Amino acid sequence: MWSSIVRDLKTEALVLRRTNFGETDRVLSVLTPEGKQSVLAKGVRKERSKLAGGVEPFCLSDMVLHFGRGELAVLTAAKPKRFYKNILVDIDTLETASEILKRVSKAAEHTDSPEFFRILKQCFLALDAQGNIEIILTWFYFNIAKAMGEQINLLYDGDGKKLAADEQYHWDSMEKCLKKSSAGKIGANEIKLMRLMVSLDLPLVLKIKDTGEMMPELLYIAKTLNQI
Repeated sequence: MWSSIVRDLKTEALVLRRTNFGETDRVLSVLTPEGKQSVLAKGVRKERSKLAGGVEPFCLSDMVLHFGRGELAVLTAAKPKRFYKNILVDIDTLETASEILKRVSKAAEHTDSPEFFRILKQCFLALDAQGNIEIILTWFYFNIAKAMGEQINLLYDGDGKKLAADEQYHWDSMEKCLKKSSAGKIGANEIKLMRLMVSLDLPLVLKIKDTGEMMPELLYIAKTLNQI
């Protein structure tokens, strides 16, 4: 993933998965702005390990990764930067965060994109602040699809005609496009909101008012965009 010339990398990181290894070690799957990496955390399960606090789930940490000749990088330092503790106090929030983690981890196996870290970090921050879960999930699915090259066409319909403000559309989940339909649930407001979803950061999207009635349909569209 990184050049073999790089020996030590200091970076922000979020833990995607932890697996016990041997008596005191763990193998971590971490996501950084540089990509996904498997990391060996030596002695991290010891009672007084200095690494332990920085490898917890739902914790943003500053890490130092050492790259040697082996397949795994070795974690030499981990300092917690922000713990998203409120994710753990509500079951719906925890389930949402876990779903997002799994999706990001799987996506990072197929595509190497720095956008994954930005997306995950913004979702954790919003969930920690107890933001609207439906909006967070919808934004997440639209943006993870975009990072994987599955961005929705919000300029033209399935027939190649420019989307019109006075028309109604339905979402064709097989062809993954909007198609004109008098009974469609997608109009000018929904199209505008989807455009904002894929162009704005999550904190700004969460400030948009009167989106509640539109969210179920937009969440459905966003989920069907994803191939992972």
